[in-house]
Amino acid sequence: MEKEKFDFESFKRDAIKEVLRKKKNGEKISIDDLTKPMLKEFLETLLDTEIEEHLDEEERIKGNRKNGKLRKQVKSKEGAFELETPRDRYGTFEPEIIPKRQTLISEEIEDKVLRLYSKGMSVRDITEHIEEMYHFTLSPTSLSAITDRVIPMIKEWQQRPLESVYCFVWMDAMFYKVREDGKVVPRAVYNILGVNNRGTKELLGIYVCESEGARFWLQVLEDMKNRGIQDILIACIDNLKGFSEAIETVFPKTEVQSCIVHQIRNSLKYVSWKDSRAFMLDLRTVYQTSTKTQAEDNLNVLEEKWGKKYPAVIKSWRENWHKLSTFFQFPEEIRKVIYTTNIIEGFHRQVRKVTKTKGAFTSDIALLKLIYLATMRMVEKWTNVISGWATVASQLQLLYGDRAQIDINRSF
Repeated sequence: MEKEKFDFESFKRDAIKEVLRKKKNGEKISIDDLTKPMLKEFLETLLDTEIEEHLDEEERIKGNRKNGKLRKQVKSKEGAFELETPRDRYGTFEPEIIPKRQTLISEEIEDKVLRLYSKGMSVRDITEHIEEMYHFTLSPTSLSAITDRVIPMIKEWQQRPLESVYCFVWMDAMFYKVREDGKVVPRAVYNILGVNNRGTKELLGIYVCESEGARFWLQVLEDMKNRGIQDILIACIDNLKGFSEAIETVFPKTEVQSCIVHQIRNSLKYVSWKDSRAFMLDLRTVYQTSTKTQAEDNLNVLEEKWGKKYPAVIKSWRENWHKLSTFFQFPEEIRKVIYTTNIIEGFHRQVRKVTKTKGAFTSDIALLKLIYLATMRMVEKWTNVISGWATVASQLQLLYGDRAQIDINRSF
């Protein structure tokens, strides 16, 4: 039997007419006058569809059929209202969209939509999914309104207080495209990942800007300081010009380590393919040695052998050496943590799995919504403490003393 589809747009017009009627009569108007009736009609339509699916041919042969409706008071963000739930003669109907004993429903419905959205499904795809499952027509605009409810959560998350000390912080940007004034323009998404003095990994912030630059990173660092960070022991970054100076301006005691992997990738761009293998064997003696002194001696050897052929590569290592060689002053366990920004690049790879189907986002907030929701799903799966934290914490306490603020009783 063909199921009658709910005309959402028609219902919305009727709701607006009711609001206008109240206004004309001088009655009090609230947001509930629109949202609560819409939600009630939406849910009751889904429930009617579910019982139709339940009462298939097999059930009807048994003699099962509809048997009126039950009324219950439910609560939502739009307030409390009475919901009519259909029932069957044999009592075997168990609604999935709103279970029998559930009385708090708005969060449940929103969670279903937001979960689909956070997996990278477009608003239109979600609309089609609901129509296919429930024979219920809901406009993309209405579903966008549901996802917009996450905006206050994003703002609250972006402004939340941070801890006073972070042992490690990784900072890097990823890039997207956004439609603006009829044009497709680039956007940089700044991400900051930290480890506190208990070894817990935490995404400290997500920021969207037109492009990556040290000036905006300075604003990001100032924002993190205003949110409570007093000290960062070690910061791990790429080789963006002016980045380390921006960190020094806000957190002057912080040790800065430039990503060795980034430096290697940039170097190989300027080395011919036929020389790349031999060049890499010599380069490894620079960053894989045990001491800074030996690394500098090997850098001199590298320059003697390759300097004339690849002067720009050697010059880059020389100019960035003060940031690239920071990790040599630490024990092996800490070196493994800070010598590369792979930890935040791994986070970026997970985000891109969700966003890869998006050509260009409709706005900055649309970009931020999806990345935030995807991130919250990822954070649920993160382990509480970084690998080898007991040893790393002991070494940090020896190196930094009270500055690290490591509580042994809470760390081990």
